[in-house]
Amino acid sequence: MSDEPDPESLFLEQLGQRVRTMRALRGMSRKVLARVSGISERYIAQLESGKGNVSIVLLRRVAGAMGAHLEDLIPTADPAPDWQVIRDLLRKASPSQIAQAKDALAGSTGAAHKASFSGIALIGLRGAGKSTLGKILAKKVGWNFVELNREIERENGLSVAEIINLYGQEGFRRLEQTAVQHLLARDELMVLATGGGIVSEPLTFDLILSSFYTIWLKAEPEEHMARVRRQGDLRPMADDRSAMAELRNILLSREPLYARAAAVVDTAGLSVDAAAARLIDTMRPVLQNEARAFGLQTVAV
Repeated sequence: MSDEPDPESLFLEQLGQRVRTMRALRGMSRKVLARVSGISERYIAQLESGKGNVSIVLLRRVAGAMGAHLEDLIPTADPAPDWQVIRDLLRKASPSQIAQAKDALAGSTGAAHKASFSGIALIGLRGAGKSTLGKILAKKVGWNFVELNREIERENGLSVAEIINLYGQEGFRRLEQTAVQHLLARDELMVLATGGGIVSEPLTFDLILSSFYTIWLKAEPEEHMARVRRQGDLRPMADDRSAMAELRNILLSREPLYARAAAVVDTAGLSVDAAAARLIDTMRPVLQNEARAFGLQTVAV
């Protein structure tokens, strides 16, 4: 008798894993997902463990609460790495753009688009030091410092928490993407501190990767938690006894996406000054190369 699970059980296990991963990418605790979706936390726990006999309606509610597409939760053969970006671009494309995409995929050639260099983008979990170190780096190189969440708040006249309460995760991610597009339209060099969950939105993250030299500020989970506590901000893990386990799960799920950054700066165990020095050392040759490639004024760091 085979020990292999039957196809239905395997499907439910894979489905549960996808839900758990998607939730972690969004930085949502199980409790928050239960509240937003209107589904019990116990049921979501069963779903994530592969023991939930989920209906398509409830699964749709789970996907909607996370601002995800239902098809992202359905286990299939692994698609191409950029499939989600391509899919989201097609959803927004005009008929003429879709026709051009079809021609390109069919083998037609066209002029390659070269993204402009907009500066440095810092990614990583909350508590990584993106704002603190970003301000130091921006001052050092003489560029503007922009904190993406503050830019979203400025453009919409609402706090991030209010935006999520009113429009949900999906609405917030739309406004985040719009804010990034507006920043790129300024055509000025900047140091950009992004939100920790920006990697969960493929099209927005692709904009960041293609327009900025992107650096992952990395630290140990315990350091992330300690820094967030010092800031008085436990969102979205407030009042959750398993906050540390949730944070580890978020980091584990996002690590492959954070790793797409052009460089990693590990700030574990470093003071602010030491971490800033390491970041600046990492950037020194990059800034010189970009200055030559894009005809920019050489920056002395």
